[in-house]
Amino acid sequence: MHIFFSGIGGTGIGPLALVAKQAGYEVSGSDKQDSQYIHYLKKHGISDIHIGQSYELIAAAHDQKPIDWFVYTSALVMENPDAPELKFCREQDIKTSKRDELLNQIITDQKLKLIAVAGTHGKSTTTAMVVWLFKQLGVPIGYNVGAKLSFGEMGEFTEGSEYFVYECDEFDRNFLAFEPFVSIISGVSWDHQDIYPTREDYQEAFREFISQSEWLEIWQEDADYLRLEPNDHHAVMDSSDPTIENIKLKGRYNRLDAWLAVKAVRQLTQKPLEDIIGIIDKFPGLSRRMEQIIPNLYSDYAHTVDKIRGAMSVATEMAADSGQPLVIVYEGLHNKRQHFIMNDYKDVFAGAAQVYWVPSYLAREDPNQRIIEPIELISHLADPSIAAPAELDENLKRTITAHLKKGDLVVAMSGGGGNSLDEWLRKEFQI
Repeated sequence: MHIFFSGIGGTGIGPLALVAKQAGYEVSGSDKQDSQYIHYLKKHGISDIHIGQSYELIAAAHDQKPIDWFVYTSALVMENPDAPELKFCREQDIKTSKRDELLNQIITDQKLKLIAVAGTHGKSTTTAMVVWLFKQLGVPIGYNVGAKLSFGEMGEFTEGSEYFVYECDEFDRNFLAFEPFVSIISGVSWDHQDIYPTREDYQEAFREFISQSEWLEIWQEDADYLRLEPNDHHAVMDSSDPTIENIKLKGRYNRLDAWLAVKAVRQLTQKPLEDIIGIIDKFPGLSRRMEQIIPNLYSDYAHTVDKIRGAMSVATEMAADSGQPLVIVYEGLHNKRQHFIMNDYKDVFAGAAQVYWVPSYLAREDPNQRIIEPIELISHLADPSIAAPAELDENLKRTITAHLKKGDLVVAMSGGGGNSLDEWLRKEFQI
């Protein structure tokens, strides 16, 4: 079967394409723009990718190798319900679906038990930690993670595995398509307001997801936030458990994510707790989660208030240990999100000596919505004096270079993809 993935360079679609290829499917795809993820996929055997999403390009791909199943990113229909690729597939009577239907098909066909990691923040890190633990324990595992790993590919299909670990995203209600064997909730706070107009909508979606799960692992704070009734199938954990601090990873939020992973893997493998903690202490991290670009320059995926707090918990510990001033370069993700969260920034960058705020990364935007500039967003900080607006240009490059020469610790926070702050940094500060 030939599966064509539209938006293959995205962190939701790309890993699934790898899983499909390893499961024996013919795989090809398209994306609007070239990116580091496209290059990653090509290096990992998915070479049939074209840039551009026109009717003519997919028609040519179909002529070369008939497409049996067209899998598309949610952004495709959000931006244009009659997108050219979809139009072509409908005319040709080609099966079309979002990613969840294909993954469910693979899970069903292979008789796998799904371990789903969901939540507003901490999903990628917790998913990667679960995968790391299984791999280090020698347990065969398949998985799909929305970030590059140093110890494996972003997605893997493994013959003979019992479990499949999936970063189960709530965006576009994707996670409601699954009935997990185990669900891990890494943290919940209202997000994706274009999909969930009210906080109650968001909470109700998580409650529905939980009701579809055989077993749940969740923090007490999140269980309270979601107003969950006590249930024999829920493991509700105390974030103040002193055992958590036996984990040696940097950052309080990292240690909390690690504890979720440790408890889940212990439940499934019955391995000694001390052994599993010893393994998680060696967790090597994942891309764009406090990833070093060059010495003293790091990139992190933080783009919501809770994700920023998590990244800051790691960055401030690193700065305290080294005695370095902490400098942040921040790029918000989506202008529409800024309209909802700008009043919540407040003290989110507490501990930073300086913040440089660049324009938000624009994607899936409402064309009628006013663009909020960095200077206005900065005014919502508890102490606006620590921040200044900036652009992705030579001036910012010189500024970052000057901070690095002084020995400062510079952390860039960016949730965008192609042409984002993260990609700009990698181009401008190559080793």
